[in-house]
Amino acid sequence: MKSIVILISGRGSNLRALLDAGPPEFSCAVISNRPDAEGLAYARERNVATAVVDHCDYSSRTDFDAALAEAIDRYQPDLVVLAGFMRILGDAFVRRYQGRLLNIHPSLLPAFPGLRTHAQALAAGVKIHGCTVHFVTPALDCGPIVIQAAVPVLGDDTAEILAARVLEQEHRIYPQALRWFLAGRLTLTADGRVLLDGETPSDASLVAPLAQ
Repeated sequence: MKSIVILISGRGSNLRALLDAGPPEFSCAVISNRPDAEGLAYARERNVATAVVDHCDYSSRTDFDAALAEAIDRYQPDLVVLAGFMRILGDAFVRRYQGRLLNIHPSLLPAFPGLRTHAQALAAGVKIHGCTVHFVTPALDCGPIVIQAAVPVLGDDTAEILAARVLEQEHRIYPQALRWFLAGRLTLTADGRVLLDGETPSDASLVAPLAQ
């Protein structure tokens, strides 16, 4: 049985999607940097092991990263999943889990990295927005892309309305990426490309729902 650790900071929306729609058999633990994260309660309801590594207890990012890595390694995970984890991780931490650290970002990377992606998309006037699951690298929001989902940007959208539309797709594609990884179907090449079943992903790695 494969093992994963999911890192969260808040309500755990993607955590719920991963637990509800993930692979049929895998062991899981949830770690948060915030003791009051709502997602911890949901994990406990599902009888999932939980832990807290509070970033406020550490004077430096390096010390926090080391404590977090120690907590993660207790579970010996095959995969570490960032699901609304709102801390920037240092280069050494990222390299420690290279090739087995996934994140979901609420934009069609490489467009709109960083925060406030939906407001950025509206300000730019784009007609298509979406979300991306990618392997994490030291460069922020620049890792190799596993799967993306596109949504239309409508004329009366606000950042909140657009965020909700994108979140629906996050809940579709993150479990899919998890299933691919745990089934051994994903390969990360030396030159930073993602292969699905040994080939460059095609339509399977793009979910593009029709406008409602």
